[in-house]
Amino acid sequence: MTSSHPSPLLPAHRIVAALTALALVAGCSREAAAPVVASQADVAAAAPDPSLQPAPQPVPAPAPAPIRAAAAVRTTSPAVAPQAPYEPEYADGGVPYADGAPEQVVSAYVEPALSQPAPVEVLWAPPPMLVEEPPPQPDPEYVWTGGCWAWQGRWIWNAGRWARPPRPRYTWQEPYYEHRSNRVVYVPGYWQAPESRFVAPAAGVAIALAIVAVGVHAGHAPEGPQGVFIPPPPGSRPGLIVPAPIGTPPAVVIGAPPVIHAGMRVDGGGDRHGRRGGFNDNRITNNVTNVTNVTNVRNVTVIVPATATADGRGFQNSVPAQPHLAASMRPVVRDAAPQPVSNAAIPMYRAGHPPANLPPPQPVR
Repeated sequence: MTSSHPSPLLPAHRIVAALTALALVAGCSREAAAPVVASQADVAAAAPDPSLQPAPQPVPAPAPAPIRAAAAVRTTSPAVAPQAPYEPEYADGGVPYADGAPEQVVSAYVEPALSQPAPVEVLWAPPPMLVEEPPPQPDPEYVWTGGCWAWQGRWIWNAGRWARPPRPRYTWQEPYYEHRSNRVVYVPGYWQAPESRFVAPAAGVAIALAIVAVGVHAGHAPEGPQGVFIPPPPGSRPGLIVPAPIGTPPAVVIGAPPVIHAGMRVDGGGDRHGRRGGFNDNRITNNVTNVTNVTNVRNVTVIVPATATADGRGFQNSVPAQPHLAASMRPVVRDAAPQPVSNAAIPMYRAGHPPANLPPPQPVR
């Protein structure tokens, strides 16, 4: 009986064809995976002809980075400061008491003598003046004293004040400064008896050297002509001196501009009787009859050539010779003198004696 379903076994020729096809597929796969090694001849033959290649094109340069604004760039370079106006320079850094218009000064009231003190010889010039405006006069017979530099083992500020003459008809004699042989001959201010007159230290006379306090540095030697002088205006270069007649109150220069070179001077004016006084021509004398004394002179003339000032401008002014009026002038440079810490006066310096004990220094305002 014949079955209607095909037999599950394949004919032999079909099995052989299938095996042959599988072998061919496997061989092709192995050939594709194996690397192909080309000979040099094959490479040369395959390389393109250079003459047939296009010329190389230039590579464009990269665009520059954007520049930042100058304000956004920080710099460490210091700014150039504008030129500062003239200011006094001190060789010793403003050591108290010793150098002109120092950062700190000793301010005190000095008890004046009742007769002319002996002169002393100081190795350096007094500092420039300080500003000290007198209060109202308490009584017509009171006299303004002080307001100047005095020696006490160093230059200290002898503060001014109104004082009644110690005896009838006594008058106030201003301090005496003289440039002699590169040193300063100094006589303190004092009360003068009516029958006496000031006698300038004679040339060639022996003068005691002033004692310098321990720890005080020397200041500047006097710079200017030989002869009688007063200190320069506030703010001036230390060491400069201002020739002036004997008895000139140092405060007459308060309203003058500061000087940085020698050349400033004070000329004597006429007295209360209208007689003309001559300027001290710096002769050293032991008799004041031939040297102008401005005790009764109402005005003196302050003259500053343009070569002496910091701004190159000259100055000339008529100034009252009365000490309190001279001290009341409006200053160009306001270096205010410190107020003494005590109303008690210290003894005046005397040649050959140690200096008095001094109060502590104070800053100049």
